[in-house]
Amino acid sequence: MKSPRIPAIALAVALVALALGLAACGQKSEDSSGETEPVSLTLDFYPNPDHAGIYMAQKLGYFEEAGLDVSITSPSDPSAPLKLVAAGRSDLAITYEPEVALAHDQGLGVVAIAALVNRPLTSMIWLQESGIKGVGGLKGKTIATAGIPYQEAFLKTILGRVNLSPSDVKAVNVGFGLLPALVGGSAQAMLGGYSNVEGVDLRERGKQPVITPVDQLGVPTYDELVLVANRKKLEEEPEEFRLFIAALERGTNAAVEQPKAATKALLEANTGLDPKLTEAEMTATLPLLAARTAGKPYGYMDPAEWSTFAGWMRDNELIESLPTPGELLSNSYLSGEIPE
Repeated sequence: MKSPRIPAIALAVALVALALGLAACGQKSEDSSGETEPVSLTLDFYPNPDHAGIYMAQKLGYFEEAGLDVSITSPSDPSAPLKLVAAGRSDLAITYEPEVALAHDQGLGVVAIAALVNRPLTSMIWLQESGIKGVGGLKGKTIATAGIPYQEAFLKTILGRVNLSPSDVKAVNVGFGLLPALVGGSAQAMLGGYSNVEGVDLRERGKQPVITPVDQLGVPTYDELVLVANRKKLEEEPEEFRLFIAALERGTNAAVEQPKAATKALLEANTGLDPKLTEAEMTATLPLLAARTAGKPYGYMDPAEWSTFAGWMRDNELIESLPTPGELLSNSYLSGEIPE
């Protein structure tokens, strides 16, 4: 069981403090006893540059200043984060917009409350040395995939734009082996790698990758990384989530302003990372984390874009019915955003 909740009046004071910018001056928003509210966060994968804002917020004490004691864990199973949140075993999780729609279709009571990366990172990648000039040149070629069902639909859409079908290529599920397949020559292209991870890795190896995010190849745009919470708990304890997102925004801004410190914080969190590669990936990732929708607060998710993408998922038989944006997301916990 979690420890007793922080008194409501303390949370109200914390929100006022944030609104006045006191947190930016380093003042605590804890209650007078110094207690903090425990919050559990499950990542989508092992700690990597996509999580720079989280680890900077943790390292610089921004979560603590917001009255939160945040514990961060990595999943042993990539499908686990959403299930943990739905079951109430994790307060928050990082996942992907397509997974949110799938979770809703399965009846899981989760909702996205902020976007960490508001554009697709998933890309079609091949090497210049392959001689492939465009998607049409994939005919008869072997494409390594991660075996994710909705990415199979990505491939169908991408090929369809040039009048090809999945039968015109050889798609091979290699799981996490995308890079070895492409570099080793067993595949001439790969779908599922990230522009800021696998794309950077290829450049660091001296390769010349051609990297095209899927939304430039016919797939509707979507938010690659989002923060999700349990819908019922959101309604019961909204302040906790507003405070978390405000602290995360501070951490993200700090990472963008201090890339070397952000890289150091990440390397401390995951000692298995290669420092040189991580620094290169961080350089590619920070502009993505810093991106904002004009006139909207940090973390904003565009309901119209979510509706379009959900329609694409339904049309590709990934989900049975078309959900409303309000069933998938809420911008109500962002700083300065008017609740839907």
